[in-house]
Amino acid sequence: MTAISPSPLRLEDAERPLVLTLDVGTSSVRSLLFDARGRQIEGIGAQIRHTPDTTPDGGYTFVADALLERCVAAAAALLEQTDVTPDAVAVDTFWHSLVGVDAADRAVTPVYLWADTRSRDYVPALRDMLDERAVHSRTGCLFHTSYLPARLLWLRREHGDLFRRVKLWLSFGEYMWLRLFGTPAGSHSMVSGSGLFDINKLQWDEEVLNALGLAPENLGTVVPVSQPFEGLTPAVRDRLGRLAGVPWFPALGDGACSNVGAGCVTPERPAIMIGTSGAMRTVWQVEALTPPWGLWAYRVDGKRFVMGGALSNGGNLIEWWTRTLQLERLHEYEDALLQARPAAHGLTVLPFWAGERSPGWASDATGAIVGLRLHTSPLDLIQAAMEAVAYRFSLIFERLVATVDRVDHLVATGGGLLRNRAWRQTVCDVLGRPLVVSLEAEASSRGAALVALHALGAWNTLHDVPAAVGETCYPRPDFHAAHMEARARHTKLYERLVGTRMDS
Repeated sequence: MTAISPSPLRLEDAERPLVLTLDVGTSSVRSLLFDARGRQIEGIGAQIRHTPDTTPDGGYTFVADALLERCVAAAAALLEQTDVTPDAVAVDTFWHSLVGVDAADRAVTPVYLWADTRSRDYVPALRDMLDERAVHSRTGCLFHTSYLPARLLWLRREHGDLFRRVKLWLSFGEYMWLRLFGTPAGSHSMVSGSGLFDINKLQWDEEVLNALGLAPENLGTVVPVSQPFEGLTPAVRDRLGRLAGVPWFPALGDGACSNVGAGCVTPERPAIMIGTSGAMRTVWQVEALTPPWGLWAYRVDGKRFVMGGALSNGGNLIEWWTRTLQLERLHEYEDALLQARPAAHGLTVLPFWAGERSPGWASDATGAIVGLRLHTSPLDLIQAAMEAVAYRFSLIFERLVATVDRVDHLVATGGGLLRNRAWRQTVCDVLGRPLVVSLEAEASSRGAALVALHALGAWNTLHDVPAAVGETCYPRPDFHAAHMEARARHTKLYERLVGTRMDS
């Protein structure tokens, strides 16, 4: 693949229409500006960092109105940097969040995030109530603490008074729209990650809602990703008045946007991302989709699906290891890690420090290291952890390639891969496929901008906009063979310590 490098773009050289983006993530809220060709305009934007609130019992939340304030502040900060008014606003945010809203349209719960595990005891209860395979085939989601069914069942049974106060259960995307425009609008992309939505019929799933004691009127209003909203409520108009007369497009799932922003919008070109967590995703347009067992499927829009798997452990695992082992300058060991023989350290690691999602979905899984000896070094531990994450990706990859027609290469995104050559090569060797480095540093924001530009008519299809790419990493056949032997040991340990539902 020919490398395409992004060049710094000055505002005076940008092409209209301009799109202001808000990327609402678990580590920050970021505002940026993109032009009609999907190019980020340098020197304009703002970032407000934050950290979710955590509790010893597994809580992982934000305060809803505080998070909304950060979104407004980030957009206002960008407007202060230029007299040019953007032509549209695009938003992407995390999937699988939940906030309860009362009859006065105020949040009465925090924003529960995907990593909140307090509903773990209700995952088995869901399996007693519903046919998980049937629900998975309709909603694209399995029963897990990441998704809304288990969380709603936990709230209903353990916090009944609070549950009854709630008029609407929304993701943060719908809550944002409720506060900005007075309507709890959720795009097909956003609601498809809930576990409550039929991804083929594009409607709320009646059987799941009945099991939870809910009705469609207890949820947000589903709208196409291309439906614009204008006006803004008085509460924010003073600060964002210049944006009141431009179209705002409803929030999209950040993972779908990341694929679009990195140019991964066809099935032969999946994206693999390692940031705090990890994901492997492919996008394509089909009439209907039933994802293979162990993988999830959501929506990019009303025509396109995004399918793949997610890991709860990625960069957070390596960050924990480098901090614990006091390896502050990990980059100095990259050459050694690049040349190290696969699994020569004799360790087998289950990388579930933050539990497991794809493909086994064991909510209560924990980390394990087997094979420690007196000669085991810190570098051995880091290598084994990187390899273990790659093995989890390979299990996802096998299910993915069994569904799509072909995979030519993968595109590497996320700081964990882009900043670490050794990890990138390890993933490439394990998967046995070329790995192309994405140079789109803000892929999710760019993807949201491109979807908005498509809705504005600036582009006929999402395929028309090239993404910046860098070097291609190629697998080493002898390393791949050695990794497959090590992965077999990894899988055997998983089955002994965690148990498996991956193929059940």
